[in-house]
Amino acid sequence: MNEKIKTLRDSAGMRWTALLLLALAMFCSYIFMDILSPIKDLMQEQRGWDSEAFGTMQGAETFLNVFVFFLIFAGIILDKMGVRFTAVLSGAVMLVGGFIKFYAVSDAFIGTGLERWFTDNLNYIPGFDELGVSPFYRGMPASAKLAACGFMIFGCGVEMAGITVSRGIVKWFKGRETALAMGSEMALARLGVATCMIFSPYFAKLGGEVHVDNSVKFGVVLLCIALIMFIVYFFMDKKLDSQTGEAEEKDDPFKISDIGKILSSLGFWLVALLCVLYYSAIFPFQKYAVNMLQCNLTLTPADADTFWGKSSVTIVQYVVMLLVAVCSFASNFSKKKATKFGLMGLAVVALVVYCYMGYMRGTAETIFAVFPLLAVAITPILGNYVDHKGKAASMLMIGSILLVVCHLTFAFILPLCKGSALGGTIVAYVTILVLGASFSLVPAALWPSVPKLVDEKIIGSAYALIFWIQNIGLWLFPLLIGKVLTSTNPEGTAAHELDYTWALVMLACLGVAALLIGIYLKAVDKKKGLGLEEPNIK
Repeated sequence: MNEKIKTLRDSAGMRWTALLLLALAMFCSYIFMDILSPIKDLMQEQRGWDSEAFGTMQGAETFLNVFVFFLIFAGIILDKMGVRFTAVLSGAVMLVGGFIKFYAVSDAFIGTGLERWFTDNLNYIPGFDELGVSPFYRGMPASAKLAACGFMIFGCGVEMAGITVSRGIVKWFKGRETALAMGSEMALARLGVATCMIFSPYFAKLGGEVHVDNSVKFGVVLLCIALIMFIVYFFMDKKLDSQTGEAEEKDDPFKISDIGKILSSLGFWLVALLCVLYYSAIFPFQKYAVNMLQCNLTLTPADADTFWGKSSVTIVQYVVMLLVAVCSFASNFSKKKATKFGLMGLAVVALVVYCYMGYMRGTAETIFAVFPLLAVAITPILGNYVDHKGKAASMLMIGSILLVVCHLTFAFILPLCKGSALGGTIVAYVTILVLGASFSLVPAALWPSVPKLVDEKIIGSAYALIFWIQNIGLWLFPLLIGKVLTSTNPEGTAAHELDYTWALVMLACLGVAALLIGIYLKAVDKKKGLGLEEPNIK
């Protein structure tokens, strides 16, 4: 009678299959999130989006989450309806927003009555304009306005998906490899950034002509795949609940008063503040990173008649990138030293080959695409370390220090290398890889710490509140970067000649603030015994 019932959760294969479904869905959503980032220059040339229009549209992703409190409602939905329902809902919402954004940047939108309506309207939003938080402004291109509307809807879905995936991982891995699972999910999802950087320009320029809507079309197809992944997960999760007798949506229902329990936790507030400061210096930067490199590197794109200039080399380079990711990731799970070091060695060789290909192609997007590769390699290591050794608060501090160093390098050292194609490219590669390492330190330590700060029943709402606070920064800083670029560069500056110095200094200051919060968080953890420095597996 006391024998433990065998469930899907007890099977390592089933646990990691559930994780793979969630991670693949987030992989697809991350691609769409930054689908226009590598072609900022093309959007200015083809659709008339200057830095302010581009930044305003990018910031619109989180507008409804922040100002209509959608993320708070998403957390309540998650706690009341459960992981599987919320996962499918988030996938559907992302797809709807993706279709709207695709139509906005397509040729079909040009010259329509809808374009005229958006040109003549939404130039003044009562209340929001007075507060300076309007998602539109007078003179903003109609296509950018409609794209912003679609991106708002997509943003509701992707952030809902984010808290749902975090809650789902806790559900399937609690008491087991929670940090390793979260780190692995983050690692795979981050590959979406590299995929976006490589393939967005590829599709935009496919066939020798520029069609920016092709990039978004590619993203929409991936959102369809994400929805399918969530639907498959729905049935796995339902089977698990039938085995365990769990019923999230019925047992111990959510009460508004529970939010007060979360907000009364000092540890929660420190983690939330660190989250918004750190992520505000990463995600908004991603949206401008390719253009920043275009402005600070001396790049000569390969001639179309040569091997390096052919579109087929894009596929080859992506395969090499996947080889780096797969070998480095798999090395973490190999028990034999010979196999482990063999995979690591192969990953290093493939990384060098990838970087050489990026240099020969002479395109900024292929250079920045290395951003998540080091993160893929070390995130599982860090997650495993947190599971068995702890030290989450210390990792948050180290990640913040690396963040500051990287942004200051971009601001002051990289411009000094302009004129030297090889020297500038090497500095760029090293800095981007280190920034990716920083990006793996923080998520691997931060997200598994949340269950230590709040009751299990309200984990969904706790994640939602952290994501809501984070979204304030993700709304504000793309817009601020655009405004800083506009104010620090003469009117009419070409898209490839912008000065990014002060925008990067602003982001470095966020890293300094995150470091100070991290130091205070470690002190509070030591005093109050929050358990952030303790291992997850005891």
